[in-house]
Amino acid sequence: MEITRFAPSPNGPLHLGHAYSAIVAHDLARARGGRFLLRIEDIDGARSRPELAAEFRADLAWLGLEWEETPAQSARLPRYEAAAERLREMGLLYPCTCTRAEVAAAARESGPEGPVYPGTCRNGSAVPTGAAWRLDVARAMKRTGPLEWEDELAGPQQARPELLGDVVLMRKDAPASYHLAATVDDAADGVTLVTRGRDLFAATHVHRLLQALLGLPVPRWHHHALLVEPDGRKLAKRRGSPGLDQLRRAGRDGMVLANSLRNHRFPAGISLDRA
Repeated sequence: MEITRFAPSPNGPLHLGHAYSAIVAHDLARARGGRFLLRIEDIDGARSRPELAAEFRADLAWLGLEWEETPAQSARLPRYEAAAERLREMGLLYPCTCTRAEVAAAARESGPEGPVYPGTCRNGSAVPTGAAWRLDVARAMKRTGPLEWEDELAGPQQARPELLGDVVLMRKDAPASYHLAATVDDAADGVTLVTRGRDLFAATHVHRLLQALLGLPVPRWHHHALLVEPDGRKLAKRRGSPGLDQLRRAGRDGMVLANSLRNHRFPAGISLDRA
């Protein structure tokens, strides 16, 4: 039985790109006789707004989607700490006090998520107060050996977490990074097909490594194309892309909109990035 999920962060309203992603996950589960889950990823510090979770549920119902809700990330903090502690015991995590500006200034190369961390704090011996914790990717890969993962659209992939460098797993300003929390959550929820935008394709290299290190089940992935604006940029909350809540309150028919998105009929100026 296929189990998919939609996992929005309550730091701004959902927009058409979120609707498309939710519909992809929902429809794949339904077509395969499976389950579609909703998980609220609400550990982004002060940016998380609890009241938005209710808006998300109203938006999904307006689109005609049906789901089962799993525990929000804020209810799973002990799981993240336990996973991080296992990695510390393996000697695979190290504390880091570098700021983003310092990383950008010192980086010698750029990866899919921006400047690649150059390992400034990798050989430190003390544990400073307020440090983030990074994964020593090279050491971790020696422990696991070569790894593969499967994307339904792109086919078999060789895991290459080194492309992202020593990523942060436990943040200074939040209980866990996206990489650790999403990996632990998908395992806890029994997700068999991780559906998300193509912009997160590279993150899967790290998630596959974490699954191997933590002994977690390995799902398949489905990285779908993104909705983009006329200038080619993906829709984004921070740039004020039209919110589903606005459309819903304006009296638009959500089920008609959902069927339009399914059939790749998008509002003027919005298209599907097939690159």
